[in-house]
Amino acid sequence: MATSPPAGYTRIAPYLLYEDAAAALDWLAQAFGFRERFRHPLADGTVDHAEMEFDGGLIMLATPGTDYRSPRRLGETTVVIHVYVDDVRAHCSRARTAGAVIEREPTEKPYGTIQYAATDPEGHVWLFSEQVAEPEPEWRVDAVSVP
Repeated sequence: MATSPPAGYTRIAPYLLYEDAAAALDWLAQAFGFRERFRHPLADGTVDHAEMEFDGGLIMLATPGTDYRSPRRLGETTVVIHVYVDDVRAHCSRARTAGAVIEREPTEKPYGTIQYAATDPEGHVWLFSEQVAEPEPEWRVDAVSVP
Protein backbone atom coordinates (compact mmCIF):
# COMPACT_ATOMS: atom_id res chain seq x y z
CA MET A 1 0.00 0.00 0.00
CA ALA A 2 1.29 3.45 -0.88
CA THR A 3 2.08 5.94 1.86
CA SER A 4 2.10 9.71 1.67
CA PRO A 5 4.77 10.91 1.71
CA PRO A 6 6.57 7.89 0.27
CA ALA A 7 9.39 6.35 2.30
CA GLY A 8 12.50 8.51 2.15
CA TYR A 9 10.60 11.75 1.45
CA THR A 10 9.81 14.70 3.70
CA ARG A 11 6.40 16.35 3.89
CA ILE A 12 7.83 19.66 2.72
CA ALA A 13 10.59 20.06 0.13
CA PRO A 14 11.61 23.11 -1.89
CA TYR A 15 11.08 22.69 -5.64
CA LEU A 16 13.52 24.92 -7.48
CA LEU A 17 13.44 25.85 -11.14
CA TYR A 18 16.68 26.21 -13.09
CA GLU A 19 17.07 27.28 -16.70
CA ASP A 20 19.68 24.51 -16.93
CA ALA A 21 18.72 21.91 -14.32
CA ALA A 22 21.35 19.43 -15.57
CA ALA A 23 24.13 21.95 -14.91
CA ALA A 24 22.52 22.87 -11.57
CA LEU A 25 22.57 19.22 -10.45
CA ASP A 26 26.31 19.00 -11.10
CA TRP A 27 27.05 22.38 -9.52
CA LEU A 28 24.97 21.76 -6.37
CA ALA A 29 26.82 18.48 -5.83
CA GLN A 30 30.23 20.08 -6.27
CA ALA A 31 29.60 23.34 -4.37
CA PHE A 32 27.28 22.28 -1.56
CA GLY A 33 27.84 18.52 -1.29
CA PHE A 34 24.29 17.54 -2.28
CA ARG A 35 23.78 14.03 -3.66
CA GLU A 36 21.66 13.42 -6.74
CA ARG A 37 19.19 10.62 -6.20
CA PHE A 38 16.88 10.89 -9.21
CA ARG A 39 16.88 12.50 -12.65
CA HIS A 40 14.18 12.25 -15.31
CA PRO A 41 15.43 13.68 -18.61
CA LEU A 42 13.23 14.34 -21.61
CA ALA A 43 14.24 13.21 -25.11
CA ASP A 44 16.00 16.54 -25.76
CA GLY A 45 18.08 16.18 -22.56
CA THR A 46 16.08 18.73 -20.58
CA VAL A 47 15.59 17.67 -16.98
CA ASP A 48 11.86 17.28 -16.37
CA HIS A 49 12.27 16.39 -12.68
CA ALA A 50 15.22 15.69 -10.39
CA GLU A 51 15.87 15.18 -6.71
CA MET A 52 18.88 15.82 -4.50
CA GLU A 53 19.44 15.05 -0.85
CA PHE A 54 21.66 16.31 1.91
CA ASP A 55 21.81 14.61 5.29
CA GLY A 56 18.14 13.61 5.25
CA GLY A 57 16.94 16.81 3.57
CA LEU A 58 15.44 16.86 0.09
CA ILE A 59 15.19 19.37 -2.75
CA MET A 60 13.50 18.86 -6.08
CA LEU A 61 14.33 20.72 -9.26
CA ALA A 62 13.48 20.95 -12.93
CA THR A 63 13.96 22.97 -16.08
CA PRO A 64 10.75 24.96 -16.63
CA GLY A 65 9.14 26.17 -19.82
CA THR A 66 10.38 29.09 -21.89
CA ASP A 67 8.41 31.68 -19.91
CA TYR A 68 10.51 31.10 -16.76
CA ARG A 69 13.22 33.56 -15.71
CA SER A 70 15.82 32.63 -13.12
CA PRO A 71 16.38 34.98 -10.18
CA ARG A 72 19.66 36.05 -11.81
CA ARG A 73 17.87 36.95 -15.05
CA LEU A 74 15.15 38.81 -13.11
CA GLY A 75 17.71 40.63 -11.00
CA GLU A 76 15.64 39.76 -7.93
CA THR A 77 15.85 37.38 -4.98
CA THR A 78 12.85 35.07 -5.22
CA VAL A 79 13.54 32.65 -2.36
CA VAL A 80 16.12 31.82 0.31
CA ILE A 81 16.77 28.13 1.02
CA HIS A 82 18.06 27.35 4.52
CA VAL A 83 20.25 24.29 5.23
CA TYR A 84 21.94 23.18 8.46
CA VAL A 85 25.49 21.83 8.08
CA ASP A 86 28.01 20.42 10.56
CA ASP A 87 30.99 22.68 9.77
CA VAL A 88 29.75 25.93 8.27
CA ARG A 89 33.20 27.47 7.74
CA ALA A 90 34.48 24.43 5.81
CA HIS A 91 31.21 24.35 3.85
CA CYS A 92 31.63 28.02 2.94
CA SER A 93 35.17 27.36 1.75
CA ARG A 94 33.97 24.48 -0.44
CA ALA A 95 31.20 26.61 -1.94
CA ARG A 96 33.59 29.51 -2.65
CA THR A 97 36.07 27.15 -4.36
CA ALA A 98 33.26 25.85 -6.58
CA GLY A 99 32.34 29.39 -7.64
CA ALA A 100 29.49 30.30 -5.29
CA VAL A 101 29.13 34.02 -4.71
CA ILE A 102 29.47 34.42 -0.95
CA GLU A 103 27.00 37.16 -0.08
CA ARG A 104 27.74 37.06 3.65
CA GLU A 105 30.74 35.47 5.33
CA PRO A 106 30.16 33.08 8.26
CA THR A 107 28.75 35.26 11.03
CA GLU A 108 27.72 34.40 14.59
CA LYS A 109 24.07 35.16 15.33
CA PRO A 110 22.50 35.85 18.75
CA TYR A 111 20.27 32.78 18.40
CA GLY A 112 23.16 30.30 18.58
CA THR A 113 24.11 29.80 14.95
CA ILE A 114 26.94 30.69 12.63
CA GLN A 115 25.56 31.42 9.16
CA TYR A 116 26.77 32.33 5.71
CA ALA A 117 24.82 33.23 2.58
CA ALA A 118 25.72 32.17 -0.96
CA THR A 119 24.20 32.65 -4.39
CA ASP A 120 24.29 29.88 -6.99
CA PRO A 121 24.95 30.46 -10.71
CA GLU A 122 21.26 31.09 -11.50
CA GLY A 123 20.72 33.48 -8.59
CA HIS A 124 19.05 31.27 -5.97
CA VAL A 125 20.13 32.37 -2.49
CA TRP A 126 21.23 29.72 0.01
CA LEU A 127 21.66 30.26 3.75
CA PHE A 128 23.81 27.69 5.55
CA SER A 129 23.87 27.46 9.35
CA GLU A 130 25.68 25.54 12.05
CA GLN A 131 24.06 25.48 15.49
CA VAL A 132 26.88 26.12 17.98
CA ALA A 133 24.99 27.18 21.15
CA GLU A 134 21.56 27.17 22.69
CA PRO A 135 19.57 30.26 21.74
CA GLU A 136 19.27 33.02 24.32
CA PRO A 137 15.96 32.77 26.22
CA GLU A 138 14.35 35.63 24.28
CA TRP A 139 14.89 33.69 21.01
CA ARG A 140 13.30 30.44 22.23
CA VAL A 141 9.86 29.57 20.89
CA ASP A 142 8.78 28.07 24.21
CA ALA A 143 9.58 31.40 25.93
CA VAL A 144 7.21 33.39 23.69
CA SER A 145 3.66 33.78 24.92
CA VAL A 146 1.06 33.48 22.21
CA PRO A 147 -2.27 35.23 22.80
